[in-house]
Amino acid sequence: MATKRNYQKEYKEYHSKTEQKKNRAGRNTARRRALASGKVKKGSTQDVHHKDGNPRNNRKGNLAVVSRKKNRGKYRFA
Repeated sequence: MATKRNYQKEYKEYHSKTEQKKNRAGRNTARRRALASGKVKKGSTQDVHHKDGNPRNNRKGNLAVVSRKKNRGKYRFA
C-alpha cells in the first residue's frame, strides 16, 4: 500500500532551498533559450538536456534537445 505524498513537506525540505531554486532557474533559462532559437517549440514533447548534469551550465556545447523519455528515464546516458 503506497502512502500519499506530503507536498508541503517536500517543498519545505527540498524545493524551497536556495540551491534548488538556482538549479530550477538554470533549467528554465535553457528551455527559454532553446525556444527563442527555434530548437524546440512551445508544448513539444522534447526536453533540453544538460550533458554534464549541471543545470546551471547553459553553454551551447552542454545543451542538447532530446525526447522526454530519454531525458527523464531511469538510466542516464553519456
